[in-house]
Amino acid sequence: MQAALKMLRLRSRITPLCLQSVRSASTAAASRNESFATLEDKDRNFFREVLGDSNVITDTDALQPLNEDWMGKYAGKSKLALRPKSTEQVSKVLAYCNDRRLAIVPQGGNTGLVGGSIPLFDEVILLTAGLNQVISFDAVSGTLVCQAGCILEHLDSQVSAQGFTMPLDLGAKGSCQIGGNVSTNAGGLRLLRYGSLHGSVLGIEAVLADGTVVDALQTLRKDNTGYDLKQLFIGSEGTLGVVTAVSLLCPPRSSSVHVCYLAVPDFATTQKVFVKARQRLGEILSAFEFFDQQALDLTLKHLEGIRNPLPDTQTPFYLVVETSGSNEEHDNEKLQSFLEEVMEEEMVLDGTIAQDSAQIAGIWGIREGISVALKHAGPVYKYDLSIPVAEMYDLVEETRQRMAHLPVEVVGYGHLGDGNLHLNVSCQKYDDEILRHIEPFVYEWTAARRGSISAEHGLGQMKAECIRYTKPQPVVDLMLQVKNTFDPNGILNPYKVLPQVMAVAQ
Repeated sequence: MQAALKMLRLRSRITPLCLQSVRSASTAAASRNESFATLEDKDRNFFREVLGDSNVITDTDALQPLNEDWMGKYAGKSKLALRPKSTEQVSKVLAYCNDRRLAIVPQGGNTGLVGGSIPLFDEVILLTAGLNQVISFDAVSGTLVCQAGCILEHLDSQVSAQGFTMPLDLGAKGSCQIGGNVSTNAGGLRLLRYGSLHGSVLGIEAVLADGTVVDALQTLRKDNTGYDLKQLFIGSEGTLGVVTAVSLLCPPRSSSVHVCYLAVPDFATTQKVFVKARQRLGEILSAFEFFDQQALDLTLKHLEGIRNPLPDTQTPFYLVVETSGSNEEHDNEKLQSFLEEVMEEEMVLDGTIAQDSAQIAGIWGIREGISVALKHAGPVYKYDLSIPVAEMYDLVEETRQRMAHLPVEVVGYGHLGDGNLHLNVSCQKYDDEILRHIEPFVYEWTAARRGSISAEHGLGQMKAECIRYTKPQPVVDLMLQVKNTFDPNGILNPYKVLPQVMAVAQ
């Protein structure tokens, strides 16, 4: 057997990270809520009685990575982290914190991009990693029930053994936790096929600020009795309650998966290719991703082991198209027909189809590696936006023009299939002058097109003050009413999601 299999080529005509902490414009005005208590010895003693000494973390070195996000952009000053092992322990911790008015920040895998799981000040960090048990899996319905601290990739491996797959796939799947995924309504690479977690989550167990356990951990697909309360916790980023367990509907794992990597001449053509993909691939189309040449160059430069599938081709845009089905012959025939059509119509300049799982992983490694490569390149300002597909890349080009005189690299990539742009500005250091050229321009540009300033990353501390760019004031007011009902003392993940001035004023 050859050491490496060549990919099938399709041609039309010719065959060091800065750890400087920064606050964005959206969080610059944040100040500590003085109604919150400060930590005392009696508090630490109580937590040790409930959790045991080993699950109460006070060591400065151990706290340091919990106080910082993986990008080195956000940093807090928490002096205490707690690691409960059961819902009962979470309930006791929250009830105590609520009585004492100790602010608390839930933290899962700490893979977020908007500072949602990082304290701003001295909030207590509540780690969900100890809640890591799979409770049950129904191999008939595909229903998984598990605790919030289970790692996404581990769950996918477990359900895969029984012929199913997780309805969510992220670049951070090796470390992100399902509770955090649900709490942020994470989107991922295959939302085009499986939809958002609002549809995949069947039930939730959560603990409110006063310690009340909300047991809505149903496994039924149809339940029309009263309000669907679980939906409030999906995407609430830990501000309404701490998710401790979830039940999810896992789809059958596809036995026939194909991935192709295509080079296209301009962004308008990427849209034409997407329309053809939906028409010709239909029900087997599972992902449609795009990235620009700048993103590819950064990834090839900063990540070892990444290879360019089209080394002889350079073009402004690249696509990763995936199909997932159950009939290899049928799926391959549909994919080949689609590719022949887009090649004949000169939409695609060059392309390649992965011939085995290693090559599939290699292609996905480029797309999933962009975010990591940007981190290696230096500090980065990241924006996650929903924009009408026809105008997605206009924002990248306009941002590039605005910042042409600054020492930055503007990169655009994302989920073309659901209109989600990831705009990234890579630089050598976080700088107010750079930020002034990005914000509020990016938010105003998005709002003018009735887009969303957060497509899948959430608001966290980065965008809490900017929610009005997407939501009108009456909607924000209603959200605040919900927050005050579930968490009247405001101890759960404060300074996040909702504008601080409004929250403090209540």
